[in-house]
Amino acid sequence: MTDTRLVHTVGVDAMEWLWAHRDGFRLETDVDPEVGFLERFKPVGELALVCKVLFREGVAGSRQAELARRLLDHVWRDTLDGGAMLVRGQHTEPASPIPFEVYLPFRELGYSQPEIERHAELNARLDGWFALETTPTRRLGLSAFQRRFGLTPRPPEAEALRSTWLARTPEPWTVEGHIAYDITHCVFHLTDWGENPGGLPPDIAEYLATWLPAWIDDWLDLRRWDLLGELLVVDACLPRPTLDETAWRAFAAAQQPDGAMPAIRDMPEGDEEAVFDVVYHSTLVAAFASVLATSRALTELAGAAT
Repeated sequence: MTDTRLVHTVGVDAMEWLWAHRDGFRLETDVDPEVGFLERFKPVGELALVCKVLFREGVAGSRQAELARRLLDHVWRDTLDGGAMLVRGQHTEPASPIPFEVYLPFRELGYSQPEIERHAELNARLDGWFALETTPTRRLGLSAFQRRFGLTPRPPEAEALRSTWLARTPEPWTVEGHIAYDITHCVFHLTDWGENPGGLPPDIAEYLATWLPAWIDDWLDLRRWDLLGELLVVDACLPRPTLDETAWRAFAAAQQPDGAMPAIRDMPEGDEEAVFDVVYHSTLVAAFASVLATSRALTELAGAAT
């Protein structure tokens, strides 16, 4: 059994770093929309998703939960201007799903921006939304987000799943970095970010139970901490997680004293903004993996005690 305190501490320290570097969750309001005004929204949406998991699982300490709420309030108020920047983004690219994707976890946490909700309801009725060309895994995610919002998914999630790499359970040795990230996000969407392990179809759950340990070993050897963290989340999403002790000890050892988690091998050098952009995701993943694995470990301990 992995040391629950070690796993929990990873998340506590990650949240401290994210709070200390909260100004890194910034938008570039003067960027030419043709080169990606909406790209800077991604970190904000990912933060909201991870904080939602933290509150849902109920295993955070008071300091960790307080920082998560303060971070959410900060990015909603100061980065998104109470949701007004999401509206601006939607006006900039009316057919883009990004404002909707970013808004949904905030909505689920009690924040509100009625104009974005109206846009979401309108876009859901448009054939352009259904025809949007994107990866199969992201298409699955958009359908899952529509369901969570209360809309009818287009296409239905079961249909969207069929086009993904993971649904085909291919030869496991063909996995490389981009495919591995698609695998992890496919699992996140199927399980509602770890809330419902039963959302994994039995054949996919069995496939992952067989091959995930090998993939974890591979990316541990490569010191790909960002991807390793996502694979540790996948493990915690399985009906019977392994909570691999070797991987978790190495993952925790890679974390910096200030709580930052390098993405690959060692911490990058550079100015604060540049470093943030490289490691914010791996640090968020560390917080995500920590809270979900801690919750699963405590559940197992409680089951063993009865």
